[in-house]
Amino acid sequence: MKNIRNFCIIAHIDHGKSTLADRLLEYTDTISARDLQAQVLDDMELERERGITIKSHAIQMEHKRDKTDYILNLIDTPGHVDFSYEVSRSIAACEGALLIVDATQGIQAQTISNLYLAIDNDLEIIPVMNKMDLPNANPLEVADQIVDLLGCDIDDIIEASGKTGYGVDKILDAIIDVVPAPKGDPKAPLQAMIFDSVFNSFRGIIAYVKIINGTVKKGELVKFFNTNKEYKADEVGALKLGLEPRKDLKAGDVGYIISGIKASKEVKVGDTITHKENPCDSAIGGFEDVKPMVFAGVYPVDAEDYEDLRAAMEKLQLNDASLTYEPESSMALGFGFRCGFLGLLHMEIIQERLDREFDMNVITTVPNVSYKVHTRRGEELMVYNPSGLPDISAIDFIEEPLISAQVILQSEYLGPVMKLCLDKRGILKNTIFLTSNRVELTFDMPLGEIVFDFYDRLKSISKGYASFDYHLNGFQQAKLIRLDILLNGDYVDALSTLLHHDNAYTFGKKICSKLKELIPRQQFDIAIQAAIGSKIISRETVKAVRKDVTAKCYGGDISRKRKLLEKQKKGKKRMRQVGNVQVPQNAFLAVLKMD
Repeated sequence: MKNIRNFCIIAHIDHGKSTLADRLLEYTDTISARDLQAQVLDDMELERERGITIKSHAIQMEHKRDKTDYILNLIDTPGHVDFSYEVSRSIAACEGALLIVDATQGIQAQTISNLYLAIDNDLEIIPVMNKMDLPNANPLEVADQIVDLLGCDIDDIIEASGKTGYGVDKILDAIIDVVPAPKGDPKAPLQAMIFDSVFNSFRGIIAYVKIINGTVKKGELVKFFNTNKEYKADEVGALKLGLEPRKDLKAGDVGYIISGIKASKEVKVGDTITHKENPCDSAIGGFEDVKPMVFAGVYPVDAEDYEDLRAAMEKLQLNDASLTYEPESSMALGFGFRCGFLGLLHMEIIQERLDREFDMNVITTVPNVSYKVHTRRGEELMVYNPSGLPDISAIDFIEEPLISAQVILQSEYLGPVMKLCLDKRGILKNTIFLTSNRVELTFDMPLGEIVFDFYDRLKSISKGYASFDYHLNGFQQAKLIRLDILLNGDYVDALSTLLHHDNAYTFGKKICSKLKELIPRQQFDIAIQAAIGSKIISRETVKAVRKDVTAKCYGGDISRKRKLLEKQKKGKKRMRQVGNVQVPQNAFLAVLKMD
């Protein structure tokens, strides 16, 4: 055990985590030159396209130093705020962390957020200044920022470059010297923590585990602590570039267990695996359930695909434990699921993965957050869907979730960024000048305001320099109302939104004009109305496609033309009574992208 080191790589988005991981794998000969490609650990097509890490990836490296063989278990983590749950799970399986800071951009919001996660778990931190090969690198200023943040010596900071491989040898030395070996007793009852799982259609569910105490051998009977289900460990092994079978896994190892489980409900990330004969006394603690931030309905385009969508959701949840879902139905869209996501990017990625990995074509409703509704009877309800709101006369007041947001930016963009935050009903709490041209702003703002387009607008205002991080900070009372959309007097529940009283009129007007462009013309007029309760606040009309019935009348008496037009009018009236309006998928998407 004394030669095992478990560590993860944490950083802000685009600070070069995956590239540096590639160099570590190359330096330790874990990967042959033939298999080498950029972002080798990012195995999803989507990750390569977008250049971001979505999943944490674990891999084992072997490194020899001073005639001693060391086993290094590396976990590469995502950097985006929407995937912070992946980071927290990876940190739980490690004893040390490489904190990577871009030498051109310095410390950003997610760097600080991920660092606090690591410190809370008592991890040893190794600071690394990456991208030293770039001409605009600013090592002196960035080194000062790291010293201020960590309180370490300037000599402790390792200068490196993920592109050229400079400094990789020093990083490996630091991992061996600084990161402690895992503690645990190989002879104690088995305690293995599941930190991730994937679904394989041939072998069932593969659980990635860290062995805290004890030993697990191939063929032994194991038990899941939370579900009390028992299985035979068909195969155990180490996580190399592929899965590498072994005879056993001992305390301190990170590896995988395959036990032929087919039902995804039976494997829960954070659960503890133990022996059936000699079980451990307690499960491993310190692992909290995910708290979704954004909720949206996901519905199949064809109603008969509902069961396929359920199966796809189950498999996706295995691979991404931060996705939550429960069944719901809508008058406009039929049966589907109300899903909880960690943010808009997470929602977009899930939609994309459903399409690519499971060939599921889905409609997503307007995203919203959860609200606390207090009724006049003194009851408190959690509402995740605007259509689930009680009658307006029964509501006493509504509370909305509040976040504490931290924005780090260049001082030249201070004015526009403050205006953006104040427009989103933010309250400025604190302004700290980190250096002469870097500012940290702390805001309290409603979570519902950042759900739509806040992050995109922040990036465009600050030319990509501002970084943003947030955490939940309780609930506050707010003047919220439900905005409904009616098509020819019929209420479309999938387009309902719960929003602040001050924004309702402008949002209603925008939504109506947007739907007017997107809903195709029918043989009859379509009235699109935005309403608050019974009060209509905006209206647009999609004009009917009409045939020129009077074209055959050349001259003659006007009554002949009038007779034909009256006949057409009666037909249109009858058609309006029986015709229904189809809302295309891009209309739902357009509502999300409204700025």
